[in-house]
Amino acid sequence: MTDGVNWLTAEEQHAWRSFVRLHERLIGRLAHLLQTESRLSATDYAVLVNLTDVPDGRRQYQDLARALEWEKSRMSHHITRMIGRGLVTREESPQDGRAAYAVITEAGREAIAAAAPLHVQAVRSLFLDHLTPAELRTLAEISVRVVEKLDENDA
Repeated sequence: MTDGVNWLTAEEQHAWRSFVRLHERLIGRLAHLLQTESRLSATDYAVLVNLTDVPDGRRQYQDLARALEWEKSRMSHHITRMIGRGLVTREESPQDGRAAYAVITEAGREAIAAAAPLHVQAVRSLFLDHLTPAELRTLAEISVRVVEKLDENDA
């Protein structure tokens, strides 16, 4: 079963586990801060950011799910919870009866406007302040390269 497996070297394993630990801790801390300071979950924040990134504040469920790497059912359930809290609304597509849009509400815009400065401050203090400009550029280059490769594999 393990024949032909290209096991990680000690250096590769150290780098990979360090990256995973960084990701888990950083995302956990950011999620906790968002929840306690703004009463938005990290997933609420991700949805609202994606909606505010488009001029009209609306995206098809399918496109939003793809952008967040979520299954369609997860997107639908989460949007339903956000609708219940007044952060978004659901609009049916006039062109395609099977498609629906998530649309940010004024309350959603107010929530993201209040949470964003706290989030940025946390990203700086927990992460960016510990990197040199050169390290930041290298991290960006690595991230872009890996994401592009993942996107190629999805096509």
